[in-house]
Amino acid sequence: MPNFASLLIGNKIFKDFSMDWINDLLWGEGIGHSILLLSFVIAAGIQLGKIKVFGISLGITLVLFVGIILGHLGFTVNHNVIHFFQEFGLILFVYSVGMQVGPGFFSSFKRGGMTLNGLACGIVFLGVAMALVIHFVANIPIPTIVGILSGAVTNTPGLGAAQQAYTDMMGSGDESIALGYAVAYPLGVIGIILAMLFIRYVFHVSFDDEAKKLEAENDTHAEAIPVSLIVKNPAVFKRKVIELAALLEHREFVISRIWRKATNKVEIVTGNTVLQEDDKIFVITTEHDVETIKTFIGEEIQMDRKQWIPAESQFISRRILVTKPELTGRRLGDLQLRRLHGINVTRVNRAGLELVATQGLQLQVGDRVTVVGSELAVDKVSAILGNSMKRLNEPNLITIFIGIALGIVLGSIPFSVPGIPQPIKLGLAGGPLIVAILISRFGYRYRLVTYTTQSANLMLREIGITMFLACVGLNAGGGFIDTIVNRGGVIWIGYGFIITMLPLLVIGLIGRYYCKLNYFMLIGLLAGSMTDPPALAYANATAGNDAPAVGYATVYPLTMFLRVLTAQLMILFFYT
Repeated sequence: MPNFASLLIGNKIFKDFSMDWINDLLWGEGIGHSILLLSFVIAAGIQLGKIKVFGISLGITLVLFVGIILGHLGFTVNHNVIHFFQEFGLILFVYSVGMQVGPGFFSSFKRGGMTLNGLACGIVFLGVAMALVIHFVANIPIPTIVGILSGAVTNTPGLGAAQQAYTDMMGSGDESIALGYAVAYPLGVIGIILAMLFIRYVFHVSFDDEAKKLEAENDTHAEAIPVSLIVKNPAVFKRKVIELAALLEHREFVISRIWRKATNKVEIVTGNTVLQEDDKIFVITTEHDVETIKTFIGEEIQMDRKQWIPAESQFISRRILVTKPELTGRRLGDLQLRRLHGINVTRVNRAGLELVATQGLQLQVGDRVTVVGSELAVDKVSAILGNSMKRLNEPNLITIFIGIALGIVLGSIPFSVPGIPQPIKLGLAGGPLIVAILISRFGYRYRLVTYTTQSANLMLREIGITMFLACVGLNAGGGFIDTIVNRGGVIWIGYGFIITMLPLLVIGLIGRYYCKLNYFMLIGLLAGSMTDPPALAYANATAGNDAPAVGYATVYPLTMFLRVLTAQLMILFFYT
């Protein structure tokens, strides 16, 4: 039998051993401790972010505040580990944002988008001007005021860009950037909503009237529009469709079906189809070209789409997904679907935008192609294009990491600007953002499969931003209370509120009074100019339609780009 002393000694050793690993896990600086702490911060922040006060929640931004609290309590992470997670999280986030907004970035300038984007730019630059005025008048360091600006406009990528620019220039970070962001953010979210309410009551906005005006203004948002015509121009009598396409080579249109006067039957149009007087044709064209097409061919007639596919007809219309990677960048005309299979491709839906299916249109994975023809032919074309939802769900990691690599290279290139001793770099925020926008929009031309499911993109984006916010919070937590109490942090809140409200009110009044913007579109513009999802959620709930989302999406890409760029330029130009 072991004696009592031996048992006591063994028990003590066991307790010491057991406590050592717990202490290392909770208070050490190992990899396990770092990942455990970051995981807790992220999980707790996301859970707390679901709590709503007066219908408003701060969302994942609470991750930052949980990190600040734990950092204040003395929890630390190995410097190299936290630096890696912070930078990698930032890269994932901005790249995912770029991939999301890229397809609509350039088209956002069309159809009244210039006005909306112009007003959004006004909000961005007025906010920057206000921040610089406060910087010079109140003598607040430029890193701090940039952080306050990023928080006031609720733009996390701007925070990341500013931190990256400062680190590149000085070799180390400045915690005041994150602290300024943290103290200004809550009132930033509230300020956007207050601005929406102020404009509503100043102009006595009636939701019913605004909804009626919006319905009258927006007949369609689609790029491709259908029109039924009757052939009346003698110049096109007895001409083949292929000849007509040559005569109108600079116009975007597809003649899908023809209703023969002689037989009173609907036929699929081919290149060799001959037009006769009083034949009826179904045309897909753009709003820009529709008047030219009508003038050249004949008169518009009113026909229901169902009339173009009679019940006894063998023709069907179906949307087919392009899911074969080898089709990326291929021209629609190169597939010769009409000649080989006797079908017509009329429209291509890409990222929610309806495009006319011209022969020169380059396909990319994720396109939804509208096909008309016999059921057998449509099935054959479906096999050619892929039409596999399972394949779409597979992540295209090659393109993602190629884009990240190119973004880092672009962000690392120094640009010399006269008058600035330090070369300007786009950094780990700007470089991947620009590359992601370009790849998502033009990558298919170089056979890059850029399609990513919305859920996959959202997963990458949320993982990236939560890692970044957790690391920033833990780094800044040690000096947070001291900043509020002893370093003027309370007044920072006031400065942030001014930066939030003044640009929104000025541009909001201009947009409503001078530009005569619909209120629902205007509040979407205000939310988009601040790149603020909680404000968009409030706007959508207020409007009860998708107009705020349209306004938000129209200005979001350019605004996001400008927020990231101006945050860096303020550090590089004005920090001394």
